[in-house]
Amino acid sequence: MITVTEKAKSRIIDLMKDSKYTQDYFLRVGVDSGGCSGLSYKLDFDNTIKPGDEVIDQNGVKIVTDKRSVLYLFGTELDFSDGLNGKGFAFNNPNATRTCSCGESFAV
Repeated sequence: MITVTEKAKSRIIDLMKDSKYTQDYFLRVGVDSGGCSGLSYKLDFDNTIKPGDEVIDQNGVKIVTDKRSVLYLFGTELDFSDGLNGKGFAFNNPNATRTCSCGESFAV
C-alpha cells in the first residue's frame, strides 16, 4: 500500500530516537479534509492501534493508517528530501489528480 524510501526510513528512525520514542511507537499516516487542494496528508508518531487500522511493515518501518485513508494512499511512496529545493517528507501519490505547490495537499 505505502512504500518508504531509504531516505525517509532513515529520517523516521532519527526522529523517533531524537524524540525518545520507544519501539512500541509507529508512524501514523493519514489523510484529512482540508488544504488548498481539498485533502491533506498527516504524519505523526503514535502507539495506539485503533479498531479498523491497517498495519504495514514497510522497509523496516511500522506504518499504521485508518481504513478511509487507505483509499487515498494506495500505491503512495513516502520520501524525504533534504536538498536546497526544500526539506521534508514528500508523498508521491499516483492517485492524486491535482496537488498544491507546497506538496502538502492533493485532490483525487
